[in-house]
Amino acid sequence: MYKKACLLLFSFIAFLTELSAQSTYLPLNTPENQLLDKLETRSGKLSDTLFMTTKPISRKQAVDFAIQQRENARYTGLSEIDRYNISQLISENGEWAPDGEGAIFSKHPWFHTFYQTQYDFIHVKTNNFFLSVNPIISGEVLRESNTAGTGGSGYWTSRGAEIRGWICKKVGFYTSVTDNQEKPPSFVNSWIMSHQAVPGADYFLNPGNSNKYDYLLATGYFNVAVIKDHMDLTFGYGKNFIGDGIRSMFLSDFSSSMPYLRLTTRIWKINYENLYMELTPEYSRGADTVLPHKYATMHHLSMDVTKWLNIGLFESIIYGRESGYEIAYLNPIIFLGSMEQFLGSADKKHLGINFKAVTAKHLQFYGQFLLDEFQSKNFFSRDGWWGNKWALQLGGKYYDAFGLKNLELQGEMNVVRPFTYTHSDSIANYTNYNQPLADPLGANFMEFIGIARYQPMKKLFLTLKGMYYTQGIDTSSNTNYGSNIFLNYNTRMNFNNPADNQYGYRLLNGIKATCELINFNASYELRPNLFIDLGVTHRIYNVAGVDNTSTYPYFGVRLNIARRDYDFY
Repeated sequence: MYKKACLLLFSFIAFLTELSAQSTYLPLNTPENQLLDKLETRSGKLSDTLFMTTKPISRKQAVDFAIQQRENARYTGLSEIDRYNISQLISENGEWAPDGEGAIFSKHPWFHTFYQTQYDFIHVKTNNFFLSVNPIISGEVLRESNTAGTGGSGYWTSRGAEIRGWICKKVGFYTSVTDNQEKPPSFVNSWIMSHQAVPGADYFLNPGNSNKYDYLLATGYFNVAVIKDHMDLTFGYGKNFIGDGIRSMFLSDFSSSMPYLRLTTRIWKINYENLYMELTPEYSRGADTVLPHKYATMHHLSMDVTKWLNIGLFESIIYGRESGYEIAYLNPIIFLGSMEQFLGSADKKHLGINFKAVTAKHLQFYGQFLLDEFQSKNFFSRDGWWGNKWALQLGGKYYDAFGLKNLELQGEMNVVRPFTYTHSDSIANYTNYNQPLADPLGANFMEFIGIARYQPMKKLFLTLKGMYYTQGIDTSSNTNYGSNIFLNYNTRMNFNNPADNQYGYRLLNGIKATCELINFNASYELRPNLFIDLGVTHRIYNVAGVDNTSTYPYFGVRLNIARRDYDFY
């Protein structure tokens, strides 16, 4: 065994010496991703190297694209603020500038040692080694008032650090660790208690069984370029996102982090991603124990069929095996249906199609359609067969809207049929660590989201977000009308015709619930990646004609971390 392990290690080292330059990735939900999206749309054509539908995005590719767009700024009508944002993106990821020295140096470094560059607390770069170390600090306080009388003060704090770098430009690495304490608004606390999960986190503590939560967030990966500029291999623990919208019907970043292996291939106008993940199935909290695992294989193939239109195909398999990962599902070729039949399994399979289009150098349109189960005679008959399980997303973005520079408008609609993402057991449903893998609402809903983002000056970011959804929900723990994706679909019930559990299921089957949420946020950047946030959120949740209204203003300071948002439910 020892000889085999040594042979494997030496083989891996030899493999690494043959690799080409690689990169690390931009974090999800950061302004840099929004900037790249805008630059692509304002250029009037899709990038054949960036492929922003699958995230996270390579820092190297982001810098290459940003430099190209900066050179073309006068032709694409970019504003002075756009050019400033491009310069900041390049500076923050300066190790990937053409000369490797794109970082802007600080005028007044701390003790001639720290913050020698604007963005990095510690910045070390030689011909064979690069290292960036940054602290992560945040503190936010809120004060909630609601009609249920369960409001009060709340908070969210994080402390930690992130490290990224590369070795000999052959192996890239990244890690971040934060210790977090949180007392969320009452409606979020209700979600946590009903799901036994803190959104986005895995293991957590609940001191005194109160509405306070303590958890550690840790992510990390290493990345190698198997073929320079064409194929990357990433192994890590973290999150991925497939889509161009606020939500995703395929794979979102809502659930907790997970172990994954990611293979990304870019050839000509084609981008192909393979994701192999280890997930945690539904469980009930109790004494600490080793939790079981389930597994997922996802493929996403996309192609720029024209300069302005990208079309993609998606498939996923979710399954459980006592023996571990099903080796047959490591096959990197898309369309696993024949493999599933060969194995004689009833594993959970999804198929999907997506598109992204840019037009008029200001507009972007996108969408996704996911099929959970398909029988043509029932799908087209409109008889309400319970197995007609699908999800639809349509959205659009308008950059420099109505001629006003740096104003971005985005609108999105998401529709998910009852019982979509469910299965006959808790292993194969579309979840991870008691949280949905796709839209946070689960299933059986219609959702509308609108966002206006405006950057009137270099350091000020204003955001107005509105959300409305209507959903058919269960009346008690003994009913299953199709919204709770953790329930066995064989326990389904027809709200309009209880005697028929096969046909007559319509969208919003069950008790009707509606939610209206509006949030205004102002963020000011005191220094690179140090923000102060000030905002207010108002939410109205109505079930059977009874309103539960919550309002909370908040104030926070954060360094090198995105703001904690509660607009998911």
